[in-house]
Amino acid sequence: MKVAELLEARRDQWQELDHLCGTMENRRKRKIGAAGLSRFAALYRAACADLALAESHQLPPNTVAYLHRLVGRAHNQLYRARSFDFAAWRVELLERIPQRMFTDPALRMAFGIFWGLFLLSWYLGAEYPLPGGERVPFPGFAEQVLGEAGLKQFDESFANWHKTPIEHRVFMSALYIWNNAGIGLTVFAFGLAFGVGGMFATAFNAIYLGAVFGYMMRSPHGDNFFNFVTAHGPFELTAIVLSAAAGMHLGFAIISTDGLKRIDALRKAAIEAMPTMGAALILFFLAAFVEAFISPMNLPYVVKGAVAVLSSGMLLYYFVLLGQRETIEEEAAEDSEAEGPVLLPPTTRPAIHFEST
Repeated sequence: MKVAELLEARRDQWQELDHLCGTMENRRKRKIGAAGLSRFAALYRAACADLALAESHQLPPNTVAYLHRLVGRAHNQLYRARSFDFAAWRVELLERIPQRMFTDPALRMAFGIFWGLFLLSWYLGAEYPLPGGERVPFPGFAEQVLGEAGLKQFDESFANWHKTPIEHRVFMSALYIWNNAGIGLTVFAFGLAFGVGGMFATAFNAIYLGAVFGYMMRSPHGDNFFNFVTAHGPFELTAIVLSAAAGMHLGFAIISTDGLKRIDALRKAAIEAMPTMGAALILFFLAAFVEAFISPMNLPYVVKGAVAVLSSGMLLYYFVLLGQRETIEEEAAEDSEAEGPVLLPPTTRPAIHFEST
């Protein structure tokens, strides 16, 4: 068979490839399935071979031009950048990432250290009496942690907060954002010191911040302080914890390599810690937004409290409820497997009849 006749016989395949290109170029019909993609790739390779034959045997220019256009269209569809898959990203962001973070030992440790010491330091700094008595468990705790100069600085900062111009409040908010972002970077960097450094940095910041909150509970300017920190506090404090957890995850990988080379274990841990660090950056951004546009404003405290409750609920839902989902499903699956297959009783089994022909 002559080359011209051979290529003419393949015209049906060219038309099929042309049709598939049109389908893939249509956003509403872009997905053609695995079988369709396999067929598309085979037709594309065949069209490339046909184009080479057509050019080498100097077939009519219109045939060569048609094949050039067809191969070009197919090439663009085969190697085009993948479209943004909302379904895949939804699964990744709302299922896989919270589940991985929920089961991360470094994150659990960081949460336990920070919130445990933060609340304890808050209680001691506020100098609440012990239950059933009037004795304060640790008098002067905040003074020893923060120092007299530190306490004076906090009192002066919030003494006339309600009289401070909004422009100055926003400027001060920017300084606090910079300071807290620096805390996040510090605890992350300390975490690289075999994880132990991150534990100490997390504990130090928890005690320090808890002492500040506790002292301001009994300060005459405490209302101004809590009016400022309430709205953005949940996002900001959680971001600090996540930063510490990401650093600790990397630091622990240097010690426990799971049989890998140290550099490979560190590389693997870095990939695993990326969602945690990404979540920390997002929370720092959200905290900065709230701290710049809500916290310094003269809004009723109930509004700022509602923002804090809403943000706390979002954090609990994402990190706890979504994170627990896989664990609950796995436990249910294990329970069903332990029960074994369900067998029908003899009386309910369907009878099988054989008929002779």
